[in-house]
Amino acid sequence: MIWLSRTCFRAVLSLMLQAAFASALLYAANVSGSVELRDSRLESVVRGKDYSGVVVSLQSTGRPTVPVPEKHATMLQKNKMFTPHILPVLAGTVIDFPNADPIFHNAFSSYNGQVFDVGLYPPGTSRSVRFQRPGTVRVFCNIHPSMSSIILVLATPYFAVTQHDGSFHLDVPPGAYDLRIFHERAADVTLQSLAKRILVTSDGLRIPPVAISEAGYLVAPHKNKYGKDYDPPADDKLVYPGSSR
Repeated sequence: MIWLSRTCFRAVLSLMLQAAFASALLYAANVSGSVELRDSRLESVVRGKDYSGVVVSLQSTGRPTVPVPEKHATMLQKNKMFTPHILPVLAGTVIDFPNADPIFHNAFSSYNGQVFDVGLYPPGTSRSVRFQRPGTVRVFCNIHPSMSSIILVLATPYFAVTQHDGSFHLDVPPGAYDLRIFHERAADVTLQSLAKRILVTSDGLRIPPVAISEAGYLVAPHKNKYGKDYDPPADDKLVYPGSSR
């Protein structure tokens, strides 16, 4: 009976938090801006002016209680790639890892953030993991060393990922916020220098353009989930005709 009462209380509390959160968003103000990537060695950035994939988040200084998200997020495995490559989520979110390839996959992370290993699983199936602790989770496949992605677990529901032109938009209730930026090809000291406190009024806020330097970025090699070098790549030509990967 006590266990049932506690369960009911948690359910009611969750519904109340969700209602309060939805009510706050009814009076939300728009925060917008843009980022520009500099000092890059990637052709897609230098020539293509692709400034996508930067995560902009706003953490309320009042630190209100946020309901645990019920909706799952998805990181698809297809064509030997994780999609999306950058996936920001609110702490407590369950992420599904469906395998849409005609081959086996094994998503895992053994770096800072949340360590997990969903094991080897076949085409047409999926595995799920709940990400509880804020942090950066670098995800790899234990079978295919070229596959990588980043899950950014945040303590706030207010975040956005920049578009190709670097623009971003998000809606938040008026108030004071700590603005933080994450970009996988920027040094921590660079990102820390971009953090600042902002005040959002009912009229919204346009943040001045943000320049992010990629100077000093190096691709760090990684091991498999056992901490060892990967085996030579398998011949996938039978399932990927014409592929040289």
